[in-house]
Amino acid sequence: MEWFTQLFVGHGVAQAIVALSLAVVIGLALGQIGIHGVRFGVGGVLFSGIALAHFGMRVEPQILHFIREFGLILFVFTIGMQVGPGFFDSLRRRGLFLNLAAMLIVVLGVAVAASCTFVFDLPLPVAVGLLSGAVTNTPSLAAVSEVFSQLMPADAAQHAADAGMAYAVAYPFGIVGVILVMLLVRVIFRINPAQELEMLKKLDQALHPPLQYNTFCVTNPALFGMSLESLFSLYPDDVDVVVSRIKSPDEALFRTATPDAVLVENMLIHAVGQPAHLKRLEILVGPVREDLFKAEERGPLEVWRILVTKSQVAGKSVQGLKFLPEYGVTVTRIVRAGVEFTAGPGVHLHYGDKLVCVGEAKALARVAETVGNSDRELEHPHLMPIFLGILCGVIFGSIPIALPGLPSGIKLGLAGGPLLAAIILSRINHFAGLVWYMPLGANLILREVGIALFLACVGLNAGGAFVETLLAGSGLVWLAAGACITFFPSFIVSLLVRMRLKYDYASICGLLSGATSNPPALSLSVEMLNSDAPASVYATVYPLTMILRIFTAQLLALGLFYLT
Repeated sequence: MEWFTQLFVGHGVAQAIVALSLAVVIGLALGQIGIHGVRFGVGGVLFSGIALAHFGMRVEPQILHFIREFGLILFVFTIGMQVGPGFFDSLRRRGLFLNLAAMLIVVLGVAVAASCTFVFDLPLPVAVGLLSGAVTNTPSLAAVSEVFSQLMPADAAQHAADAGMAYAVAYPFGIVGVILVMLLVRVIFRINPAQELEMLKKLDQALHPPLQYNTFCVTNPALFGMSLESLFSLYPDDVDVVVSRIKSPDEALFRTATPDAVLVENMLIHAVGQPAHLKRLEILVGPVREDLFKAEERGPLEVWRILVTKSQVAGKSVQGLKFLPEYGVTVTRIVRAGVEFTAGPGVHLHYGDKLVCVGEAKALARVAETVGNSDRELEHPHLMPIFLGILCGVIFGSIPIALPGLPSGIKLGLAGGPLLAAIILSRINHFAGLVWYMPLGANLILREVGIALFLACVGLNAGGAFVETLLAGSGLVWLAAGACITFFPSFIVSLLVRMRLKYDYASICGLLSGATSNPPALSLSVEMLNSDAPASVYATVYPLTMILRIFTAQLLALGLFYLT
């Protein structure tokens, strides 16, 4: 049975897989245990990893480091792939205030760390290690290690080791503390997650009103004899209305609207668009006559929802699909990531878009064949673009950005680089025949696998010396200082944005997770709310937060060095 024992106490790849699998299985089982209706979910993997390491289970450091970083890359890359299509719109709508709130959390964290340094008489390496661990930010720890090598070259190795130990002590509460803040905010404000999501839905609907459908009767004499194409040339570019069907007074049935169709008196035109845009069309064309759009008058025209699953179609505008007028088919709207919008001239199709088309059945079938409309193809993962995106992200995250006054350049690291790459590539969607599209099921699987591996590695790495360090004379002091750095900035800003800015709970969870670079907290909030709403906020604040964390950690090290 020696071979079996070696799987638990030996070394090598097999033993590492056994340790990680045990940590994940036990942790997920623990995470299902509810306390007052709250479950830690995947966060339980951290505690199971610490427990296994404390009782003697070890994994070779090189293997542990690789799996931890690769798990983190998978997690942030899939987050970026999901939120990327709507990221820039979210940034325009609420990005400024969200990033200001995140900056405030960062600044308060540095202030608390500096205060704890003097209150608890902490050595400089311990102070900056606690700051990095308390906000679970590994790149900032690496950055201050370079500061040590330049300011204190003789003791750089020892200082780096001390910072790493302080980082390990503060890290577990860095994850748990943010989750506790989320739960505390929920209790203080008596938040009902279901009601909060409904509020968020109403806010999104106010910012992006759902499309409506109206039938207008042409009564403006100035339009008689004008073509539909000429009619819409009168509107500014920001007005998106699509006319799908028309019916002249002498016709019994509606027919497909074409650009060259001529407007006549009392012609009925059925249009799709946002309420405000339809109102402008009503003012110009004539009154709404919903009672005239009867089922028996719709004729042979049908409405199909057709999927874009051919890469050669992606990137083209609806107007660029020359076959549509030839087939007599009108695209009334596009559904992308659950959001409906009209197919204006500036809108380019993405792989996975759903086109809502009006036309006769034979014509619609030809369009479906041309653009793909294959559910099977849509569910097939595109592996080459995924790994190409990860490659680009790692390269991007490794580029040093020089800033005046700092001894080393700032890097986004293995988390920030892949996140930004995924956001940009999923927004671009296609390039050179490659498509950056990930089915929701595949995205969720990779995301959960990534965060589970990451937490298992963190627990196994910290657990070996975690209890011993805590029981040592300075261990509890370090833990208390790290807890202050984690808790107070997040708690203060949470109260501020909730009471003054009236932020919804999902946004607060995403803000706290992103501002503290805390993927487990994000994963828990998504699971707790049963919504991906926090993920878009996380991605909005994470890039700037990552840069600020690295920048302020180095500034704290420099400041403490010259002050002490």
